[in-house]
Amino acid sequence: MRSALIFIFTVLTTLQIFAQSRLTVVELNAENLFDTRHDTLKEDREFLPDSPRHWTRTKYWEKLNRTGQTLIACGEDGSGWHLPDIVGLCEVENDSVLFDLTRRSLLRKARYEYVMTASGDVRGIDVALLYSPFSFRLIRVDTIRVAPILDMRPTRDILHVEGEVENGDTLHVFLVHAPSRMGGELYSRPFRKHVVNRLCDAVDSLRLCHSDPKVLVMGDFNDYPDSPSLQTAYTHGLVNVSAEAQGSNGAKGTYRYHGAWGSLDQILVSENLRERVAGCHVHDAVFLLEPDEKYGGVKPRRNYNGMRYNNGFSDHLPLVLHLELK
Repeated sequence: MRSALIFIFTVLTTLQIFAQSRLTVVELNAENLFDTRHDTLKEDREFLPDSPRHWTRTKYWEKLNRTGQTLIACGEDGSGWHLPDIVGLCEVENDSVLFDLTRRSLLRKARYEYVMTASGDVRGIDVALLYSPFSFRLIRVDTIRVAPILDMRPTRDILHVEGEVENGDTLHVFLVHAPSRMGGELYSRPFRKHVVNRLCDAVDSLRLCHSDPKVLVMGDFNDYPDSPSLQTAYTHGLVNVSAEAQGSNGAKGTYRYHGAWGSLDQILVSENLRERVAGCHVHDAVFLLEPDEKYGGVKPRRNYNGMRYNNGFSDHLPLVLHLELK
């Protein structure tokens, strides 16, 4: 009996040490995570019960639970399962949606806390950070407003969250959702560069106030790793650790357009975190994919195909980063 108890204690201690020695970070564009109520200050009529999409309460709760299912699955690891410690979400409408996601969906027992922006985006979508208070102690939150330049629509604010991880290190997390490529890549390129310039200014300011801060940047940049906006970020000491990330079930990026895989989602870290990266991959669990009947292979199982309800997950696949805590 005593030997059995010692064995169980040893196993539990080993699992605890493993959990405390690694930080799991997920980035996901949740694709239109809207509630079913109209915000009179925003253009959200596309996702209402009486809209052409017929965005009902049933579909809303299916979407919440599918988002929760996605995040839970991201905890899979080669040596077991560990609930993600930090989750960056793009395309979330408001606080009510975050409350339902963290308190009433499949994620309700994960006990996530959250913070989010309240930006001037015309459609009303924002970015949000979910975090486990057991592995990330919140210190400070601030929003970096991105003032539009000429011909640019109001866009999402940049979220900056400062917190302490389990080994006592302070981590600065920035969450970005840059403007889309509406109007064409060349036309919209200055808008995304403007957002990244604002991000880099914030990171540079942080370095003036702190000695060698540990910085993690993630989000939907609506640009690829070799795009001009990301090239700007690299010149400010940020390393793209997701540039070569792929999945294990056919995904060669987080997004597929006209049969071609690419990653609009990125995770970047400061130089002092590069050696702590234990791995970064696209989580392409089979249930997140569906056959691409036009181009062959597979593609993300999104929530809508055009106006046809697909009862899916998102048009983006999540990025998963593992950081070693030394």
